[in-house]
Amino acid sequence: MFENTMIQNELLTYFESRGFNVDRNNGAAVIKSFSKPEDEIFSLYNGVGLRHIHNASIIELRGNDSADFLHRITTNGLKDFSKEQIRKTIFTTEKGRFIDVVTVLNFESHLILVGDLSNKVKVMSWINRYVISDDVKQNDANHRFNILEFSGPQADSFMTWVCGSQISDIPIDSFKVMNIEGILFFLAKMKEERGSKKFWVLTDTTHTIRLLNYVLDNTGPFDFNLIGEEAYNSFRIEQGIPVAPNEINDLFNPHELNLSGLIDTKKGCYIGQEVLARLETYDKVQKKLNGLTFESEIQLSQETELVDEENQNAGIITSFVNSIKLKKQIGLAVVKRNYLNENSLLYVVNGDKKIKAKVTELPFKK
Repeated sequence: MFENTMIQNELLTYFESRGFNVDRNNGAAVIKSFSKPEDEIFSLYNGVGLRHIHNASIIELRGNDSADFLHRITTNGLKDFSKEQIRKTIFTTEKGRFIDVVTVLNFESHLILVGDLSNKVKVMSWINRYVISDDVKQNDANHRFNILEFSGPQADSFMTWVCGSQISDIPIDSFKVMNIEGILFFLAKMKEERGSKKFWVLTDTTHTIRLLNYVLDNTGPFDFNLIGEEAYNSFRIEQGIPVAPNEINDLFNPHELNLSGLIDTKKGCYIGQEVLARLETYDKVQKKLNGLTFESEIQLSQETELVDEENQNAGIITSFVNSIKLKKQIGLAVVKRNYLNENSLLYVVNGDKKIKAKVTELPFKK
């Protein structure tokens, strides 16, 4: 964790040197915004945004059994997992609850697992628990990489502008080594939640700063912006993207957060498989992640309870934001099944008042 903090501080110092303000309140140093949040949101929806994923957990697995081991204990299939391929999978408990969602990159000699920093200790402990006679060794790899994410409708064209036509030779869900003006990095091409392409750059701090300088000096004709925490949080709630620790935690399972696509139903056993298979087979999923809009602005806290007209529990609010795009307060909530009709009215108890909250499908529509 110390090495990860050092890397974070080096990048924050770099951004400060470029004139951006670092918010160092509440014990966490982040950049809330690089420009106007409205401009950053515009780039995410219409252009291309560049975000440093500062809260990434990066774990390295080495050994001949690494892919087979992950295949056996996580939700997705990794039997046919080849060099330079990328696959997302989920670590779940015996009860089918989340430990973490990870993106796995196959470097042939080793695997890199990218998850959320808040779940890193749990994932590493879970791996240690189940490695018995397997040829699998894990290491903390946060000191080796920074991760930059390029996303938005113009991301593919922008990366072609930066890296050249070789971008088109990288298949979806795979990565390649790149050398641009002597800047070395791994470039991963993936599909984002809306179906557009997004790109990750993985490299060390020196090459990260060199690449940032190169990109910021060569933005070309694109609607480009660096993306701060304020704009990204608004965007990801508007899009209904679950994250740790708000949604991805041991209160919920993949079916409840609309992540069933990361479960390989044909591969056989994995930890939590019996519970998750039963929920799907017998249509037993009792709650789902949905959007909420509020009748008026209120003070919320994470895990604020939702109730119906008779004050019966109807769900839990997991995230909330004053939406930059929608110009109103919205939230994400895991809502009980019998309240999932579009436009269902629920309530948030706010002091001695009950504020109406309308259930809405995800992503939010303006």
